[in-house]
Amino acid sequence: MKLAPTFHEESFYQDSAEYEILPLRFTRLDQGRYVLSAFGGEHLVIPDEIFVEYAEHRLTRENPWFLELESRHFLTTEGIGVKGELLAAQYRTRQSRLPDLTALHIFVITLRCDNSCQYCQVSRVSEDKHAFDMSEATADRAIDLMLASPSPTLKVEFQGGESLLNFPLLRHIVLRTKARAEGRDIEFVVATNLAPLTAEMLGFFKEHQVFVSTSLDGPARLHNANRPRPSGDAYERTLDGVKRCRDALGKDSVSALMTCTARSLDEPEAIVDEYLRQGFREIFLRSISPYGFAAKKNSRINYETDQFIAFYKRGLARILEHNRSGMDIREVYASILLRRMLTSFPTGYVDLQSPAGIGLSVLVYNYDGDVYASDEARMLAEMGDKTFRLGNVHRDSWSDLWTKSPLLGVLHESMPEGVPGCSDCAFQPYCGSDPVRHHATQGDFMGHQPTSSFCRKNMAIFRHLFSLLEDDPAAARILRRWAL
Repeated sequence: MKLAPTFHEESFYQDSAEYEILPLRFTRLDQGRYVLSAFGGEHLVIPDEIFVEYAEHRLTRENPWFLELESRHFLTTEGIGVKGELLAAQYRTRQSRLPDLTALHIFVITLRCDNSCQYCQVSRVSEDKHAFDMSEATADRAIDLMLASPSPTLKVEFQGGESLLNFPLLRHIVLRTKARAEGRDIEFVVATNLAPLTAEMLGFFKEHQVFVSTSLDGPARLHNANRPRPSGDAYERTLDGVKRCRDALGKDSVSALMTCTARSLDEPEAIVDEYLRQGFREIFLRSISPYGFAAKKNSRINYETDQFIAFYKRGLARILEHNRSGMDIREVYASILLRRMLTSFPTGYVDLQSPAGIGLSVLVYNYDGDVYASDEARMLAEMGDKTFRLGNVHRDSWSDLWTKSPLLGVLHESMPEGVPGCSDCAFQPYCGSDPVRHHATQGDFMGHQPTSSFCRKNMAIFRHLFSLLEDDPAAARILRRWAL
């Protein structure tokens, strides 16, 4: 693609007596500007005409953009050797999580559930189906595998179904893990709708520092519609549980997640305001996942990617508006992206990793002992596709999960650094790959980027954040705080 009539593609790769061009990627931000990203992850938004001069080695030292490009490692006047070492150090920092391998371990301790969520991503079963509970023997073998991970820190997350419906096993896993931790830093989190919460559970959580994660989809009418209970009081039970957790465990002991359904699309402001009203200072504006009941073609809760992007932008605008008024609340997904855009430090978010975070960042132990590369992989298996099943706790060792499964091949095949459409994208250092989603929706581990909802959503959000950083000084100050 020609940038301007004077741009000669072959000159882009030529050296100059004045400067050498260092490895970079570039993507159009809007009419008149490009986003450039360096090999180490630094970025610069630059006018078209300056980019052409830079690419054709016509940019003079007197031009203010020369120093900007040099300081952010897009050009060098000292030879590539020293700059190459700096870029390599930045890249190593971004990938510093890899040697530690898997830190997040999800235990699916039951499929029983007392809610009937419209977007449920697993095949939930009714409360009396105890055959779908994880056994102690399976839990103990899962703990053995988890403790074989070389990661110095471990995060144990309990999921379901409704995880509190199998509280005796939750207690067993916490106590057994702590007894065998051997000085390792271990964090426990239980995902729950809070309806079955008892004083006994709260006492145990307090004694063993178990954090709580729940779901709040917005105001009562929206939450109850998305997450119905036979009694019709899902919202009231959730808020009662949040209050009890805060009273017993502390204000920061409980967090909440929302899921955007078709009902949510017209209410981003009301959802943000509800989170503030309930004392939360973080909100994750999260799109629906294409698994379970949400994957049905006739589902009334689905929507197009562009609709979610519009929802997200409105929700983010509301959050920024509250921040300008002195209310400290941040959007979690933007915070993750901004940390990747504005710093060299890695993030643990599974869906924004390269190599992909499946397996490397997370393992899931299902109630029946099967081990999956991510929670989404487990959801896909519930739909009949066990492509990302890595093994079983009763038959396989830690090394077997890697050497006897297709995981390493999937990771290699889905690395965006070598995939057309990703390898030359300026957003690639900040993005990642989602082979489970792409396999489920497009039949390919990397996916077809022009029609990928993952790519379309992330590209739109990256462009929006870069535009805010460049064009809205008040918003930029807020967003930069979120990256810390």
